Amino acid sequence: MTASQTSATSTAPAGRPNGWADKFDPTGFLRDTAAIVATELAKLRRDPSEILSRSIQPALWLLVFGQVFGRMRAIPTGNLDYFSFLAPGILAQSVLFIAIFYGINVIWEKDLGILQKLLASPAPRSSLVFGKAVSAGMRAIAQAAIVYLMALVAGVDLNWSPLALCGVLVAIVLGAALFSTFSLMIACLVRSRERFMGIGQVMTMPLFFASNAIYPISIMPTWLKIIAHINPLTYQVDLLRALMVTAGTSTFGIGTDFLMLTGMLIALIVVTSKLYPRIVQ
Repeated sequence: MTASQTSATSTAPAGRPNGWADKFDPTGFLRDTAAIVATELAKLRRDPSEILSRSIQPALWLLVFGQVFGRMRAIPTGNLDYFSFLAPGILAQSVLFIAIFYGINVIWEKDLGILQKLLASPAPRSSLVFGKAVSAGMRAIAQAAIVYLMALVAGVDLNWSPLALCGVLVAIVLGAALFSTFSLMIACLVRSRERFMGIGQVMTMPLFFASNAIYPISIMPTWLKIIAHINPLTYQVDLLRALMVTAGTSTFGIGTDFLMLTGMLIALIVVTSKLYPRIVQ
């Protein structure tokens, strides 16, 4: 054995192989991710009131805003009535509002010393970030059930096809994972609860109004159309509108919507994994 080989062996973490497998172990990645998800879901089980309290805003948007604008008939919605057009947008909005403030949990964990223990573990940073992202998706699914119930009461013609429902679940998890990872990235940069809450509040409304959630892109001014086309919420709403409502269609194509959401999520996970240790510095 050469000196360089001896050195490489001595510096390798115990129980983990050298080389490419040391950088990415699929089994270990999934195990570590599942542990993070289980921890986050345990928090939700202890305090389910969070889901109910977050249902007030989508209820107001769907039942009040939808009633008013549905009567005005001022927004062109194609072959959909305004309630059916609005319901997927409000579902996407509720997912956004749950996920965009998810990063504050990491700041709390830093203050309590939990994050330092996680970062000291052999779990890769990407599994910690991805675990948080999947946990946000699980919370969003619970919220989606409430929005579905509201839409049913409002008379929206929902698509109950098993394939469509599976697609909606995937779209919800993708959207929540994407925005929660974006939230984690902001938390890693600002590292302060006060700054984080300020930035989060500033980001939510522009993301929502610069999308196709409550009006189609076709009626937007040119500059807003450009923003809408790079806004991930636009693709989530487009995907939900095609799958959630019986007569719904996709403007960009279901495949394009999935591809855009997945690509943005992967990019954010890579960036946030690099930034994650900064939050404790």
